[in-house]
Amino acid sequence: MTATLTPRPPATRRAEQNGFLRTLHAEWTKFRTVRGWVLAMAGALLVTIVVGLLGTAAPGGRGADSASYPKGPGGEAVNDSFYFVHKTLTDDGTLTVPLRSLTGVADTGTGKTAQGAQPWAKAGIIVKESLTQGAPYAAVMATGGHGVRMQYDYTHDTAGPSGNVSRESPRWLRLVRSGDSLIGYASTDGSHWTKVGHAKLPGLARTVQAGLFATSPEAKQETAAGTGFSPAVATGTFGRPGLTGGWSRSAWSGTQVGGDAGTSGSYTNTTKGGFTQTDGGGFTVTGAGDIAPVVGGPVMGVGFSVENFLVGTFAGLIVVIAVGTVFITGEYRRGLLRTTMAATPLRGWVLGAKALVAGGVAFAIGLVAAAITIPIGERSARGRGFHVFPVTSATEVRVMVGTGLLCAAAAVLALGVGALLRRGGTAVALVIASIVLPFLLATSGVLPPGVSAWLLRVTPAAGFAIQQTLPQYAQVLSVYEPSTGYYPLAPWTGLAVLCGYAALAFGLAVVRLRGRDV
Repeated sequence: MTATLTPRPPATRRAEQNGFLRTLHAEWTKFRTVRGWVLAMAGALLVTIVVGLLGTAAPGGRGADSASYPKGPGGEAVNDSFYFVHKTLTDDGTLTVPLRSLTGVADTGTGKTAQGAQPWAKAGIIVKESLTQGAPYAAVMATGGHGVRMQYDYTHDTAGPSGNVSRESPRWLRLVRSGDSLIGYASTDGSHWTKVGHAKLPGLARTVQAGLFATSPEAKQETAAGTGFSPAVATGTFGRPGLTGGWSRSAWSGTQVGGDAGTSGSYTNTTKGGFTQTDGGGFTVTGAGDIAPVVGGPVMGVGFSVENFLVGTFAGLIVVIAVGTVFITGEYRRGLLRTTMAATPLRGWVLGAKALVAGGVAFAIGLVAAAITIPIGERSARGRGFHVFPVTSATEVRVMVGTGLLCAAAAVLALGVGALLRRGGTAVALVIASIVLPFLLATSGVLPPGVSAWLLRVTPAAGFAIQQTLPQYAQVLSVYEPSTGYYPLAPWTGLAVLCGYAALAFGLAVVRLRGRDV
């Protein structure tokens, strides 16, 4: 005998929907008529804004001329500072050159210098649309510790043959331009070539600048006081360049692109950028800086990122957590939940309605706070001469909406824990200890980086990752740690961890509410 499932009549479904809507309306009425809860949520909004703005209200920066970074073709903030020995190339052409050595020197800050090229020091050949910082480019190069690379438009990096360059082990480099397409090659003998990579630069100008370059980011120094950076330079020794195609017949020119060494590197006290030409037609080129995207942390210099303006979120969350918990535990304490359940026999509806109300109000608080704080903070920082790390409009919207979702998930988690423990003080302390405390410990730098990253992976504090805007690039040297604004999880993945905890607490609370007398 086969059992059949009889679908619920439409009238029954409508009655259930109307019943839940009545429960939701009752919970909303209950929330908005308790003056203390409304004032507390208004206080959460205010404290999020005030703490965020005060936390970034440092005295004046470097002046209005340094209030923005150069931007690459994709709108990203870039470092674009290097020494360039160049000629004009019109239409298609090929540049081939042997790189005999890549050396470097770093200022240790103790009056001494350290010899050796930094791992991401670069020397090679480049085609660049203009000498303007942020202009499109493609380059093939040798590095101090990562072999031959082809890089283009700042964010793209392709690995080529490994090994360091020396007089005993030189590298021949070749860059071929055909329209807006560029192909990089490398060779160990100048006869047998390996393709390193291919770059497509849409709309590349017919006339470009091309030639030899050298640059070096700052040297990373580990000291008793922590990780620091010091000036460093790189020197590339090139043989005679081989040219085919539409090259100008003028002499080679030397230019310090960017006018200085940029935000990710600087010259030592004893070494400056420049070039010399050898008797055989080769060149020795010395430069500092980087051709790469800007990242956060110490290398970023004086400036702020979008999430810096939202530092007050943790303070607002403390209030949101308290209200979300009391929204359920207050009824237990006063014995009102029994009356609520009598009016709404399906107990899950009550908890679901409370979650929608608390989460909805918290979402609005986070969204409005972010929408107010970010533009005011950016305008204020730029007015005081600080850099503000540029992000796309989509990223800024994600941060604003994500801050609302962060607050909503925290409120639902607090509600679920409150329903499970039925003790307001204990529940509030537990949720704050699981969200706010790990965030403060991880981002303050008081814990080892590994421990900080672990906390932001496995605790509900992972949800703060939704506010991160700082990108991480393997080819850019920095300190990628929570204390410098880098989370171990991607933004939506981190928020999903917090939502998972909230869903678990809410689900357990529904099971307990159904299984026990109120």
